[in-house]
Amino acid sequence: MKNILALAFGFVALTAWSALAEDVNGADITAPPAVSEENTPAVLTGTLLKARDSGAITIGYREASFPFSYVAKESSAPLGYSIDLCQGIADEIVRELNGAPVRVAYAPVTSDSRMDAVISGKVDLECGSTTGNVERQKTVAFSPVIFVAGTKLLVKRNSGVNSYKDLTGKTLVVTSGTTNEVAMKLLNDKYKLGITIISGRDHEESYNLLADGKADAFATDDVLLYGFIARKKAEATMAVVGDFITYEAYGIMFRKDDPQMAAAVGRAFAFMARTGHLVATYHKWFLQPTPTGEFIDLPISLQLTEALRALGVDDF
Repeated sequence: MKNILALAFGFVALTAWSALAEDVNGADITAPPAVSEENTPAVLTGTLLKARDSGAITIGYREASFPFSYVAKESSAPLGYSIDLCQGIADEIVRELNGAPVRVAYAPVTSDSRMDAVISGKVDLECGSTTGNVERQKTVAFSPVIFVAGTKLLVKRNSGVNSYKDLTGKTLVVTSGTTNEVAMKLLNDKYKLGITIISGRDHEESYNLLADGKADAFATDDVLLYGFIARKKAEATMAVVGDFITYEAYGIMFRKDDPQMAAAVGRAFAFMARTGHLVATYHKWFLQPTPTGEFIDLPISLQLTEALRALGVDDF
């Protein structure tokens, strides 16, 4: 029930974002609004002031959250669905700064360090696979929902594990600092399942613990598990199993209590929604071969469709 309420909360928040975007941009968003004194803040504060003074907007990226945010040998900068959406926010910030020379810089974060990196100002946008739940919203802010996932298990084929109920007496790996880690520990304690739970530093390490036989299952968001299978070409050896254990609504994370930045994020998403950029970006990463050659073939879910519809998207 808590997960359902949290997801509903996210969709209510999306409606508020949509209303804000319409109020700011008007009904016709076919091009970025022209820069003028009227739509440029007279006094800059928060992240926009930091970006103008430093000449940079810093994106926090994950090294192994394919296809949302990852590092590939073929590219000099991080890649991914979330990275592309963050670039759209960065473009809006540049527009709001009258075209000031603001570059995009990158800083790596982990599931453990990402929130502190945002709060401290080390990064301005965290662009990965981060759940925007109520607890996190007490200390950071989130964009509208960009993806809806859920916790499932990755196992070796023919392992005999088909759900969390089959893990009694076995070892489960989760990634440190994730909502999946919290959920699986609560589940284990509540039902006295007797699962040994270990934690990887990042998703790559968690996957390797499973692949090397040091864990019997890896629990994280289903889309990340499918991403690992595609990226590692492990279709013959690995499988995603079980019902959803949690639901996770992802968002782009930025600093809380920063109204100018919140308005910029709202305008960026309104523009990307109305011009088709949100759907095109989804297709690029989930319905076409990715820039690094993987093919996930994951249609937009009903939940994400409704989330994007609340932002003004009407063509999927």
